[in-house]
Amino acid sequence: MSDRPLDIGWLRIFEAAGRLGNLTRAAEELGLSQPSVSYQIQTLEAQVGVPLLRRLHRGTELTEEGRILFEAVSANVGRIDEAARRIRQRIRKPGVRLYTDYGFASFWLMPRVAEFRRAHPGVEVHIVASQALESDLEAIADTGVMFGTAKDFGAGARLLMPERVVPVCSPRLVDRLGPMDSAAKIAAAPLLHLDTAARPRWITWTSWLVEQGIAREPGQADLGLNTYSLVIQAAMAEQGVALGWIGLVDALLDSGTLVPVGPELKRPDWGYWLVPTRSENTATRALNDWLLDNR
Repeated sequence: MSDRPLDIGWLRIFEAAGRLGNLTRAAEELGLSQPSVSYQIQTLEAQVGVPLLRRLHRGTELTEEGRILFEAVSANVGRIDEAARRIRQRIRKPGVRLYTDYGFASFWLMPRVAEFRRAHPGVEVHIVASQALESDLEAIADTGVMFGTAKDFGAGARLLMPERVVPVCSPRLVDRLGPMDSAAKIAAAPLLHLDTAARPRWITWTSWLVEQGIAREPGQADLGLNTYSLVIQAAMAEQGVALGWIGLVDALLDSGTLVPVGPELKRPDWGYWLVPTRSENTATRALNDWLLDNR
């Protein structure tokens, strides 16, 4: 089903011309020629009996009469577009927009989406992934899985996955560098960092090493990457040691693609939280219940 705006003739042409103050720009926005837009405006002016646009050296401006008509037209064009959107939504499959970060989407959610779709074939899932802690979830999604603490998300949030982190790397890297049976040996290896512009909310190499009694600055052999997927791919490619989140890297550990090489660090109050919105509907509830059942 197309999302193309309904053809409402002169209403849309006059609204664009009045809003943009330029017949050429209005024509470009509507996919029309400038002469056809100009003709439609002239025809409309002939029908109402007064000029609606004042032609300037560069562009146009509304006359007083044109502004009266523009206020009525612009309000109703918006209402017509919203009505068309609502009608189209009624005949589409129910859809749920889920906001989360790249790591959770790639390693936990995507492998399980097929299972959810088999159980709920009438629901479409749209994943909106970002590394940011979204403050206005309602504006962009119907539900979210976000990383932080309970106080970040309010009373309705439910913990899906507490934060548990263990150093991981390719078994071939262990073969090449030797056993990493102490925190000091891990600190001496190339470390793979998840870079972020904001202050990290998750455990970092700095915080993990501090817990082991080691202070270490990033080394020349270290590698910073801007998504967790790239961090794990670099670990599988023997480029260094990564911090593996239990719940995200389980399949790679079970298969032996990655191996744990250090002690686990836990923060039970931190983790991934299911954060529902006030716009919850039947499809959203189905997805939220499924996420909770598959923790």
